[in-house]
Amino acid sequence: MKKSPTDTYVDIELFRNDLKDIDWNFIENIVSIYKISICKRKINCLLMTNDATYAYGKEICKWLSLKHNPKQPQKIDNLNGKKIIQVDSSDELVVVLTVDGLVYLASEDSEWQTNNTFRLISTDNDRFEMIACGRLHLLLLRQDGTVFAMGDNFYWQLANIFDSSYDTLVNIGLKNVKTIACGLVHNLALTNTNQIYSWGCNENAQLGLGAVDFARETPTLVSFPGGPFISPIKNIAAGMHHSLFLFEDGQIFRCGYDECYIDDDDQNTMVPKKLPIENVLNVACKNDLEISLVLDQSSNYYVLNDLDDENEELKKKELVQLKKLDGQPNSFVAASLMAIRSPITFGLTSAIYTFETNDPISFIRLLDNADNYDVEFIIGDKRILACKCYLRMVSNYYNRMFSGQWQENKQVMINSYSYDAYYSYLIMLHTGHIRINQLNIAELIDLANCYGDEKLMENCKTFIQRDLNERTLLDYFPLINKYQLDTMHDKLVELTVENILPKIADNLLENKENIMKFLELNLNEQPFFFLKK
Repeated sequence: MKKSPTDTYVDIELFRNDLKDIDWNFIENIVSIYKISICKRKINCLLMTNDATYAYGKEICKWLSLKHNPKQPQKIDNLNGKKIIQVDSSDELVVVLTVDGLVYLASEDSEWQTNNTFRLISTDNDRFEMIACGRLHLLLLRQDGTVFAMGDNFYWQLANIFDSSYDTLVNIGLKNVKTIACGLVHNLALTNTNQIYSWGCNENAQLGLGAVDFARETPTLVSFPGGPFISPIKNIAAGMHHSLFLFEDGQIFRCGYDECYIDDDDQNTMVPKKLPIENVLNVACKNDLEISLVLDQSSNYYVLNDLDDENEELKKKELVQLKKLDGQPNSFVAASLMAIRSPITFGLTSAIYTFETNDPISFIRLLDNADNYDVEFIIGDKRILACKCYLRMVSNYYNRMFSGQWQENKQVMINSYSYDAYYSYLIMLHTGHIRINQLNIAELIDLANCYGDEKLMENCKTFIQRDLNERTLLDYFPLINKYQLDTMHDKLVELTVENILPKIADNLLENKENIMKFLELNLNEQPFFFLKK
């Protein structure tokens, strides 16, 4: 799939209010979540476990002929056994893409003929690698780079045809495309040659074509002030009535304005305009939101067009608001909670869990306090300040470290772990909480083993157990083998027998080389120890 997630992982705690009525035993099995854009004030979600996909919320259950139960998400039968890799939605429809390139759609609108379930959109042998959803239409990017569309065509969202199309995929006429995006009623496409095409509604200059008009029926090349850029385009995104273009060098441009403050004589407002922020890493927006969120290289989040700002004259003068969010959110979901007081998922979002490890009383003021410390942990060019007395009290490892000949040491060099992982561990010792994800699990489980921290080891085991599936098996197998995680035996056997071995058998003749690499890799790791029980 070419569409990378906006958030790699988010803490499930951010959705505590949305999911407060659900039994926690179910929530613990959620591996990814998508909040559907239906009636912004109402809660509607798709919840994925390793085994199934569930609907939660009155509206989405109604669309699927399921009975909403506030305490129990409802399993979606015709998505059973299907690994979903992307989801997009509006207040009129929700669309999912599976790992095998199939697209399913659900809607209350009878035009879509979904028969109160998820309708398979793909036809013949077509396989898709990306989807994008407007309010009443959707785009599909086929694996060969060809763009198709379906749905309403009032603003020429389907490009060169006259009527709407709810039954048949419409070939837009674009090829060699690698990324697509939908606003409310306008579209963007980025090609492998670093060109951007736009079409559909242009009443707010959201197409970036130097003019304001009703709509453009033909995909048209977007031009930037000053001519072509050397830096490749990293990402494109579309909000309700605006578009965003992020370059690999960290520059970000915007066109279209939700408040319609456009002077017909000022051509600069109708083409992509550079925003006053540098070193941008990523951007997030949705087809039903007037705001966008931006993340820079320093882990700061910004909101564009803050809806709480009532200074209309300032808006009219500056056209775009750019406001830094306080409080250091650690994901776009967390930033959305601060910006609009509701957690929003920008695409399918993997969930992580904050593990409580000891007394919930926080001693965080003892960590990195320049006015009160007696030891520095040096990691590369960074340092972490701490108090020996507290560390000796909460950790047997540190009690041994700061005894005897180590007692007078004021600096400790850490070479085996990254700054982020080690800092996370020290935060755990001071607050009782730690966030574990696929990026830090290898370091944290090694640290737990080396430092003899049984509670951290249990949390690492719990995380792997929850996240272990066909897709992650080879990632976690070296850890399971190295640290002898016996509790994973049954699940490894089940995954290997049901998923891995059949694929090897079915494709033996066609994939000899890959199978030999697989066997060589895993035999070196003594992979079948878990079969010896």
